[in-house]
Amino acid sequence: MAGLPLPPGLLCEGGLMLRTLLDDLGGCPGIELLTSRDERLPAIPGIESLVVRSQDELGALFARGAAAADAVWPTAPETGGALEHLATEVERRGKILLGCRPAAVHIAASKRRTAEVLASAGIPVVPTLAANAVAQDRPGRWVTKPDDGAGSEDSLVAPDWPTALARLRADPGRLVAQPWLDGEPLSLSILCAEGQALLLSCNRQRLRISDGSVALAGLEVNIRVKRADALATLAGRIAKAIPDLWGYVGVDFVMTDQGPVVLEINPRLTTSYCALGRALGVSVAAMVLDLLEPGAPGRWRRPADGSIVQLELGAGADG
Repeated sequence: MAGLPLPPGLLCEGGLMLRTLLDDLGGCPGIELLTSRDERLPAIPGIESLVVRSQDELGALFARGAAAADAVWPTAPETGGALEHLATEVERRGKILLGCRPAAVHIAASKRRTAEVLASAGIPVVPTLAANAVAQDRPGRWVTKPDDGAGSEDSLVAPDWPTALARLRADPGRLVAQPWLDGEPLSLSILCAEGQALLLSCNRQRLRISDGSVALAGLEVNIRVKRADALATLAGRIAKAIPDLWGYVGVDFVMTDQGPVVLEINPRLTTSYCALGRALGVSVAAMVLDLLEPGAPGRWRRPADGSIVQLELGAGADG
């Protein structure tokens, strides 16, 4: 986003993810860190940074960073294919990719593709419709959002399907619509490798709706749930359906009266990660590095229950 406006929500959450990741990796033995930094943001003390000033510099700076590194951990949003491009570049350069493989990012970056793949595997998923959708007789509210958007950016609540459809047709190809499901908005934090998954935590999302816009106001990370076994099974089914998911992955879902219904998959760090280490008393970054050893899923042990951590989010952070 060099040279472009910085959305306050993504600035806050992205900055928090970056600082947490650098702290976690800095605690791992034998690790030297190099990061990138928008010139408008304050320097991160003690961390070598490649300062980005314009869009024109991005490719060259990323190439410099990747050339200097043994491993690369992309933390970009999915929007515009950014995360998929970085993951592809890491693999093309023969470096270790500490994240989901490009094929998985390609699926998860699109809410429509995600819904199609998960539904074909028999996984409950929210209907995800585009501007060419047939007429819907489902009553109630809908949410329109970018098909490849990250976080809750540009998510709007529509009072009914005709309003949602009008929004889709006003911006064809970019937006999708999903029915508003009654239930509790939750997320999963999981590790994935070799088509298998380890459930780390379930997290409660506190949403704020203002003038129809949806935003994430806060999180309760590592909550206790009655259906923990079912959620662990769901995580495993997702990893099997998209076997190129690797490392830390977030899953947004709604716990309905009929059980969990998946909204989307985040093939990257999520905001919940920022409190996960405190909640579980472990270094999730170290757990990801351990995945580089052959047969890692066979040695997985779920961390102890730990504690619940509240995470408040505000748009005024400096990133």
